[in-house]
Amino acid sequence: MTTTAPSGTTKVSIEFRPHDKVTRVPPGMTIFNAANWIGLPIDSTCGAKGTCGKCKVRILRGNNGATAADRRIFTEEELADGWRLSCRSEANSDVVCHVPRLMGNPKAALMGFDRHVILNPNVYKIPLTLTPPTLEDQRSDFSRIRDALEPEGYAVEASLNLLRQLPAVLRRSDWHITAVVVGHELVSVEGGDTSDRLFGLAFDIGTTTVVGMLIDLNSGAPVAVRSSLNGQAVQGADVISRISYTMLHEDGLSELNGVILRTLNNLISQLLDEGDVAPHEVYEVVTAGNATMQHLFLGVDPEPIGLEPFIPAVEDMVQTSSQEIGLDILPQAQVHCLPYLGAYVGADLVAGLLATGLAQNEGVRLLVDVGTNGEIILGSASRTVATAAPAGPAFEGAQIQDGMRASTGAIEAVTINPEGIELQVIGDVPPIGLCGSGLLDAVAQLRLTGLMLPSGRFVKAEEAAEIVSPELARRIIADEEGRRSFVLAWSEESGGGKPIVLTQRDVRELQFAKGSIAGGIDVVMQELGVEADELVEIFLAGSFGSYINPQSARIIGLVPPVPVDRIKAVGNAAGEGAKIALLSFRERQVAQSLPQIVEYHELSGRGDFNDSFLAVLQFPELDTLGLENEVTAEIR
Repeated sequence: MTTTAPSGTTKVSIEFRPHDKVTRVPPGMTIFNAANWIGLPIDSTCGAKGTCGKCKVRILRGNNGATAADRRIFTEEELADGWRLSCRSEANSDVVCHVPRLMGNPKAALMGFDRHVILNPNVYKIPLTLTPPTLEDQRSDFSRIRDALEPEGYAVEASLNLLRQLPAVLRRSDWHITAVVVGHELVSVEGGDTSDRLFGLAFDIGTTTVVGMLIDLNSGAPVAVRSSLNGQAVQGADVISRISYTMLHEDGLSELNGVILRTLNNLISQLLDEGDVAPHEVYEVVTAGNATMQHLFLGVDPEPIGLEPFIPAVEDMVQTSSQEIGLDILPQAQVHCLPYLGAYVGADLVAGLLATGLAQNEGVRLLVDVGTNGEIILGSASRTVATAAPAGPAFEGAQIQDGMRASTGAIEAVTINPEGIELQVIGDVPPIGLCGSGLLDAVAQLRLTGLMLPSGRFVKAEEAAEIVSPELARRIIADEEGRRSFVLAWSEESGGGKPIVLTQRDVRELQFAKGSIAGGIDVVMQELGVEADELVEIFLAGSFGSYINPQSARIIGLVPPVPVDRIKAVGNAAGEGAKIALLSFRERQVAQSLPQIVEYHELSGRGDFNDSFLAVLQFPELDTLGLENEVTAEIR
């Protein structure tokens, strides 16, 4: 039956027989994509373009008209009997269908986070031996290739750039060639059989860091992985700064576009050198990133994203060529930019959904990308909602007195024990500052020792002496105006430099940052009517999420109070999702459908967000977490 989600979005039901599986999807989704959504791999070799004719299903119930592709494949009798191509058949009402054949022996790999992904890239290499032209057979070079590919299920087009290459390549190779097809486009014709050389690139275009992966599309194995600082950082550390740069400088957009292209092309050069791969052997690229980064990559004006009502130029998947973009690979290679869920929940979170399978699995899960902009997704296969919370730069070490980015010399982890403090410093050198993960650890450990109250205030030094060792108590210091701080490293411990302290103001900055994200989480949990104990897992994503101590995140109230073994740092989920989308056109189809399925909620101006934000500013009472006096008892 047709259902209406709480948000008012009407969904239709699709039942797959004889597999006894049912799913509910937005109207207009194809039966092929709906089957992929619930893990039924219907056979296809054309990338769901309607040309191979393998994804046949029989519609048993439901209004489903025939398309031109259906009429090319099926007889009138078969059409009357309900046969359709699932990749062309849109479900606009409830449907019951019979799937006679699923993909036989699909090649799959464990990818993302415990996900079995069918390896089915949308790049195909087809060796061909063509009949040379004669006076009796005067077909054009392209017609000769197209006709040879048609029996294999490929209906192809070709760009002018590709057509210019055909005469020389065909005759030089004595008509023994390999046709390279991406989707429905013939992107390259290579002499001889080159089917063992098939590569693609996946990029996570982050605001701070860009990660690139060179992937062997035949095996699914990474050939090389490299990362680089995003060269745009000079024009601003965050997306708002970069949007402002395009608004305040006449050539700001073209300048930032050129900077990110140089960053990517430098990475491409390093990846290809490391993998011993030629530029013309890279046929497809998938990118993920927040909406602003993707707009700047595409050379699209991001100004409307930064102004209310926060509207991107496009939210759907964008497909173009590497030549049009300016990437130093095969000019006809296809570039796919994953779609967005909203102006501030971008393609990086769509990729994260692919990596975790959150919106396709049973059981409610929470995905949080912790950073300047906290992106939040909550849900399951039944219903999924997303939002973004403006956390500010505290998690990046900014606006913290001794804060710094996670680089050499940054305190990245803090442990308080009976003997005092243990600091873990990046690069194993004397500390010079405090990065975001160290900030969380320090505050969490101070809460456990009782040196910090739920309000975020430090206790007085004389009170500290009653509950902890003298070594710890003397680290509570106060300035002339009585403002307290905690010394993480004395000058002699920091290599003779200035002491590294955590100030009361630093704690307030952290409270505001975590309050924003925790408030956003509270809003989406209320939207779904979910309690903390119902959460199966919490995923902490992004470069910062990779280094957060899950226990510390729980202690400060950044995430709901679930058992710590349910909190998982999933690292670069965006890069992992981009890789999945590159290696499986089925998963890319899922990604394309996600904006229709995931509900985006804008927090700006919502009273319930303001209420939630104020309610979670304080740190949780330890007894609510089952941690009261856990460390204090040891120190005493």
